[in-house]
Amino acid sequence: MVRWTASNIPSQKGRLAVVTGTGGLGYEDALALSQAGAEVVIAGRDPAKGAMAVEKIRTRLPSAQVRFERLDLASLHSVAGFCHRLSTQTDRLDLLINNAGVMMPPKRLETEDGFEMQMGTNHLGHFALTAGLMPLLRRAHKARVISVSSVAARNGVIDFDNLNAERRYNPMRIYSQSKLACLMFALELHRRSEAAGWGVASIASHPGVARTDLIYNAPGRQSLLGMTRSTLWFLFQPVWQGALPTLFAATSPLARSGAYYGPGGLSEVRGYPASARIPEAALDIKASARLWEASQALTGVAF
Repeated sequence: MVRWTASNIPSQKGRLAVVTGTGGLGYEDALALSQAGAEVVIAGRDPAKGAMAVEKIRTRLPSAQVRFERLDLASLHSVAGFCHRLSTQTDRLDLLINNAGVMMPPKRLETEDGFEMQMGTNHLGHFALTAGLMPLLRRAHKARVISVSSVAARNGVIDFDNLNAERRYNPMRIYSQSKLACLMFALELHRRSEAAGWGVASIASHPGVARTDLIYNAPGRQSLLGMTRSTLWFLFQPVWQGALPTLFAATSPLARSGAYYGPGGLSEVRGYPASARIPEAALDIKASARLWEASQALTGVAF
């Protein structure tokens, strides 16, 4: 693959994109898509941060068609409300980037619906969001759903007997499980879309190790990860570069449904977009189908 950058994004004029997350990777995704001519909806839980992201993009690109819509992925009620509002604003959706996430809160937290926060936000919230937006996605021409995973998915294990981390909570283990779930969801969505003829491509990506504020916002600056992020910042690639695999998956004619993209450098922690190695656990079709059914039961949504 050539050294692909945001300058390689083909025109997105006439396309509508939803990006979850107001900062970091989500902001870079929204900026690049706006620069390519897309209409972009930035979806997040904090209106102040959303307004700031929109203002920053419009300052750099006055012609940008970008707006903020409130979406709290830790609330199924909020997810349903967002999907309903969007369905009254448009008759189709071309691109959904499931990017927002929670990383390693030191203590077990719960979503509004009683799910463990990482699994509930990173996977179940996006699962419900994708289901709610699927009618709009199916009405678009060659729509894409991009699910953002992590290098942490390599160590993930789906513990069906403890999906909600009620019996034991290890921040890193549960984060890895949630990001493995994101990857398994992307692959299973691809299989189901192909089998049912939905016409929606499903692609997974990961950013490698990027200098976002996700670590500061969850484990905290004084945590081991936070101090590593501060003192060894040069080991982390810039946020704009971490966003490239997702942007490649979202826009490149070369990106394939059912594929996984990440940085092409050593151990996939940095570099430019390339095919990423799919962990063996994510290739377990029976486990993926079981996770899908469990996710439908927990969220009460259906595709």
